[in-house]
Amino acid sequence: MSMLSAIDVTGATQRLAGRIHSTPLMTSRTLDALTGCKLYFKCENLQRGGSFKIRGALNAALQTAGVADLVTHSSGNHGAALALAGRELNRPVTVVVPRAAPAIKLANIERYGATIVLCGPTIEDREAAVAKLLSAGGVYIPPYNHQQVIAGQGTLALEVVQQQPDTEELWLPVGGGGMASGCVAAVGERVRVIGGEPLLADDAYESLRTGRLQGARAPRTIADGLRGALGDITFAILRDYDLMIQRVGEEEIVEAQRLLMECLKLVVEPSGAVAFAALLAHCQAQPPTDVERRVGVVISGGNVDLALAS
Repeated sequence: MSMLSAIDVTGATQRLAGRIHSTPLMTSRTLDALTGCKLYFKCENLQRGGSFKIRGALNAALQTAGVADLVTHSSGNHGAALALAGRELNRPVTVVVPRAAPAIKLANIERYGATIVLCGPTIEDREAAVAKLLSAGGVYIPPYNHQQVIAGQGTLALEVVQQQPDTEELWLPVGGGGMASGCVAAVGERVRVIGGEPLLADDAYESLRTGRLQGARAPRTIADGLRGALGDITFAILRDYDLMIQRVGEEEIVEAQRLLMECLKLVVEPSGAVAFAALLAHCQAQPPTDVERRVGVVISGGNVDLALAS
């Protein structure tokens, strides 16, 4: 297994040029005051497909040969992203999805023309269903533990430092670790990358703490996009980087989601609020001494079931 580098991420940036959005950085004096930092929110909820996942899915799909079906498993956002990539490339896509996935995410996958195969709630259920599909042929593009997917996700970090060159930290959510790994590869030598993770899905925190890859927790967190576990590739990258992870409870996630939606006037899904929730918790525990610290915060997605929110 070769280690990912900034060159891989730069290549992904070139490959994706003109195919995805360069999402904006947004600011809020109110949220700055809550943290004591100058915050720049990377709005991947405004990305194509409603999340950052199109970056990795399309980068990987563009590098597959032939016309075979593209196959993956996903709680929703990666599946929608791969479905969108398949539509652009005229490739059939099949997505294995847990039955309990949010309806809005199922609707997005269907909207982009993919076939959905429902499965049980665990990672093992997903992988078994994928293996059955692949036995009949197809190209597997995992949601995070894949070098080309990771390189694509890292393109958002390059955009952040291009948009705000004096960024000192980049806070982001950690589920399977694809985004974190890509951002570490892209900017980790010049920007401190820090993760946020739900307490109810803290396998990444425990993997890095113990030095041993942990399995996924029971899928109980409201942040459904972060219920996956690190893979061998993402674990190796984040372990070598010694990624710091701040864990947050469910009430903290909901409060961060509320603040983002009220102050930025954006639709933010729970997973998309985890990085900000983690930053808030960290600043409350360790108030910053440098009020001019410039901090990027990734809002990873905005696919919220508005029928449930009303």
